[in-house]
Amino acid sequence: MSAENLKHNLDEVRQVLAAVADRMIPGDAWPSATDGGVLEYVKRRVDEDADTWTNVIVPGLRALDAEAIARYGQSFSQLSVDEQDRLLHDIERDAVQAWPVSAKRFFTTLLSLVIEGYYGSPDSGGNLEGKSWDMIGFRPGPVSDSDVPVPETDLPQRNFDQLRAHYDAVVVGAGAGGSVAAAVLAEAGLQVLVVERGSWLRYSEVGRDHTRNHRLSKYGHNTGPGPTGNPRTFLYENGDERITAPFEGNYHNNAMTVGGGTRVYGAQAWRFHPDDLRMATRYGIPDGSSLSDWPIAYEDLEPYYDKVEWEIGVAGDGDAHPGRGKRRRPYPMPPFSKTLEVERLARAAAHLGWEVGPVPLLINTVQRDGRPACGRCGQCVGFACPTNSKNGGHNTMLVRALATGNCDLVCDTMVERIDTAAGKRATGVRLVREVAGDIQRLQVRAEHVVVAAGAIESARLLLNSASDAEPDGIGNRNGLVGRNLQGHVYTGAYALFDEPIQDGLGPGVGIATCRFAHGSNGIVGGGMLANEFTRLPLIHWYRALAPDAARWGIAGKETMRESYLRTGQVQGPIQDIPTPNERVRLSPTVKDRFGVPVAQLSGSVHPESLRSAAMLAEQAEIWLSAAGARKVWRTLPGKGLSAGQHQAGTLRMGADPSTSVTDPSGRVHGYDNLWVSDGSVHVTNGGVNPVLTILALAYRTAENLVKQA
Repeated sequence: MSAENLKHNLDEVRQVLAAVADRMIPGDAWPSATDGGVLEYVKRRVDEDADTWTNVIVPGLRALDAEAIARYGQSFSQLSVDEQDRLLHDIERDAVQAWPVSAKRFFTTLLSLVIEGYYGSPDSGGNLEGKSWDMIGFRPGPVSDSDVPVPETDLPQRNFDQLRAHYDAVVVGAGAGGSVAAAVLAEAGLQVLVVERGSWLRYSEVGRDHTRNHRLSKYGHNTGPGPTGNPRTFLYENGDERITAPFEGNYHNNAMTVGGGTRVYGAQAWRFHPDDLRMATRYGIPDGSSLSDWPIAYEDLEPYYDKVEWEIGVAGDGDAHPGRGKRRRPYPMPPFSKTLEVERLARAAAHLGWEVGPVPLLINTVQRDGRPACGRCGQCVGFACPTNSKNGGHNTMLVRALATGNCDLVCDTMVERIDTAAGKRATGVRLVREVAGDIQRLQVRAEHVVVAAGAIESARLLLNSASDAEPDGIGNRNGLVGRNLQGHVYTGAYALFDEPIQDGLGPGVGIATCRFAHGSNGIVGGGMLANEFTRLPLIHWYRALAPDAARWGIAGKETMRESYLRTGQVQGPIQDIPTPNERVRLSPTVKDRFGVPVAQLSGSVHPESLRSAAMLAEQAEIWLSAAGARKVWRTLPGKGLSAGQHQAGTLRMGADPSTSVTDPSGRVHGYDNLWVSDGSVHVTNGGVNPVLTILALAYRTAENLVKQA
């Protein structure tokens, strides 16, 4: 539909739209929806999504007005408040006849737009002057004397014509594992090329949109990939293969930018428990699972955990969470001071006799490496850091790599295949990029190739690098590449308190217990429970309201005002039980913008994972109840594949080539120079956030490569 027709439709229904919006969020001491800028936000969404506007909203508004005239003899905007509300309640329940669209779908779609326009980011066109944030008590931050972002180290990039024909090592991906590998190799004197599919995004380019981030990606992501030209597909049990876009749940996206997920992560920096690496020995192998022990032990990883904590920078309490393996020294930075919620949960844990402690975080709590301490803003996880205090690949290890002069970085470029010789040696990579609509390709030779594109894309790359020697893909002689895909099932509970327990200090997450990681009767593994990061207002509305809470009208407005600072959450990841049917394949039908087959995902979580999740949710409820909550409700996961931001497992390591893809050093079986440096090699993914283990393994793998170079 043309822009002129869209404007005409908006003008035609503006009066009834305004009336409906102001019943969904009425005015009181605080602005109504229209006074709060909701119509401006809706207009922006009209420009971005004409189909929803034309096929759902406009027909629904016209039908609503017709329904009002049929019932009361007046248009909707002329009805009394009570009449308007009665009619809207009927539409919400789908209790109207002969509508051109589903009345319920119209209501929920429009309500979401109104809520987004009122409680979302002012930069998105609504929430004038941030009044709704003032109303509920949300403080975006940062907490500092200035809102001007701290300058970032610029990362110089190369064009194709500036690249060497030959490198000692090519690193595929500039995320957690790739950045560490690049630094270790470059500092050892090797000539390194880092290839990043995404862009180098400065702070201002990442954006602060509360509907386009890695916590709420309703309309897109703030770090890529772009919504077009980068599909994946999902294969359902009935054989249907459906295309999924990067911001949809079945895509299982991680950030695709320089720094990868570390650019926008919450930065929890947990070591794996020693028993996380020997799950099969401790618990046996559940039916239908591919549970297995790692070929290395905690003692093999401990020196590298220590190296990561000190060289990249972790804040925490080394004496907290005993039993998770021996440490050689404390963390280099102290933990964050306790928030109001942390104090409350700490007292409850003491009453229960539970061991708790601070959450270790890859965030500066003191000035370090020329970057300041965290400003404790309310928009941490899912966004770039306004004070540049989160320690990620982009501002630590990649900076070190480029500073050597031995490392080149090329962005907005994909490695479409790895060249090999006789299925025994990698000889280089094939690069592809698009510049001003022109597709460019380049072949680069290398002595070593390090794959660090994330578990999904790393598996896709090996599968797409088939040769006469390996017709099913690199390392796939036993059909294992892409299998055992896993992420983390999250579980826990919310609670409503009689008084405020949120003080707005970010990052928010600050207290955890690991008492349920192992040893719970009848449970295979377990997990960690912690309080949650500061919640965006929209996430509060979408996910944290009590099941019986009013969601619109004056009661809905009061719910947001009264519950935002009085709602707590305890949740955590559980030790997912891998299965061979959770996997990555190449789609036989769909290709990306470069003509490369896209990743096809499939599978569902193992029943033992759901049993663990139920147990952890019960314990979260116990903790919150002990903290004095007056209402608690659990959150339980679905049965679908869980392989998003913590994706792992598709190129698992092991001593036996018949049951694994990579060897204990991180090298693909049968190759002397092809390495994997990301979560793909994880045999299990731990009952905690896995980034510290990815970083530690990357150090270990890179050091093994240097010994071979």
